[in-house]
Amino acid sequence: MTTSEAERLARVTLSCGVEPGDGTTSALICQIGAVRALERSLVPKPDSLLAERLASIDPVRQLEQADRCGIRFLVPGDPEWPTELDHLDDAAGDDGFGGTPPGLWVKGPMPLTALDPAVAVVGSRAASVYGVEMTRMLCDHLATAGAAVVSGGARGIDFVAHDAALRAGGATVAVLACGVDRVYPAQNRPLLQHLGSELAVVSEQPPGSAPTRRRFLARNRLIAALTTGTVIVEAALRSGALNTAGWAELLSRPVMCVPGPVTSYTSQGVNNWVRQGRGTVVTHGSEILELIGRAGEHLVEEPRGEERPRDALTRVEQQVLEWVPVSTPAEVDSIATHSSLHVRETVGALRRLRAKRFVLLEDGGWRLAPDV
Repeated sequence: MTTSEAERLARVTLSCGVEPGDGTTSALICQIGAVRALERSLVPKPDSLLAERLASIDPVRQLEQADRCGIRFLVPGDPEWPTELDHLDDAAGDDGFGGTPPGLWVKGPMPLTALDPAVAVVGSRAASVYGVEMTRMLCDHLATAGAAVVSGGARGIDFVAHDAALRAGGATVAVLACGVDRVYPAQNRPLLQHLGSELAVVSEQPPGSAPTRRRFLARNRLIAALTTGTVIVEAALRSGALNTAGWAELLSRPVMCVPGPVTSYTSQGVNNWVRQGRGTVVTHGSEILELIGRAGEHLVEEPRGEERPRDALTRVEQQVLEWVPVSTPAEVDSIATHSSLHVRETVGALRRLRAKRFVLLEDGGWRLAPDV
């Protein structure tokens, strides 16, 4: 067995036996390699069943069974391995939770190298009409521009993000908290089966694994790490979407927030992030592309109000126009005095304003033209 083969099999064993987000295992792999990390983990400990669990795993059989189901196992060094995940080793929490997974289980023909650029779009499972409309608009624009959309395959905003990207003919990937051969939630079966056959579903959990709360939290870090930035469309104060945003923050990736009504429960978390200055407000897909793009790419023109005829006037003309009365005509001297301008300068400005149909000259002086 070559070193690379042994390393891969060790990573399969650790992936099957260790809970996701185990920062200790990740640190060991990073420092001494997967083979030695597995050897140390196989040493029994009185307060742990990890060694017994790892000893019961047959990695060759695991790979054979996965291959029969069209599932591949990726490890660092593989051409398809998303190197962005390696940054997770520097973003583990104070409690040791996090780190780069031993490997990724992938089902579907889409290579993960196609996630460039990629944007995470996450939010509430209890999506409002507003949240659904905003997600569809944003993901349609992203997909049309060639950016892949990554989400968690859940109900609500996740489902809409995947669906909108597909309808726009774009690429989208679901990162699961269970095995890629399982469907969760059941309501999204058609979507997840389509992604697994035409694009890709991803998990650090081996096939057959069930979702748990801890695995959802671990899954969130993968969504943040696989993408260039994370968009939160709707999220309550204790939403898992905010956990994903927190990982993006730790990875120094842009966090983008779609603000919602202040009276909306499902937007309280998003609005609070904006209030704390932890996220950039986005209202259109072009603004997302500007934030995740390279310098000078996808520059957004600053929005302006509707152009008005007065906008084309010179500073002196606008200054004079401010002191031309609406109804009762005023003499030039009076307008000049209030405008703090010389009479000759005021007369010239009034004549130009008259030619532009802003003012009228009548007996007794000058007044504004109708509808000005």
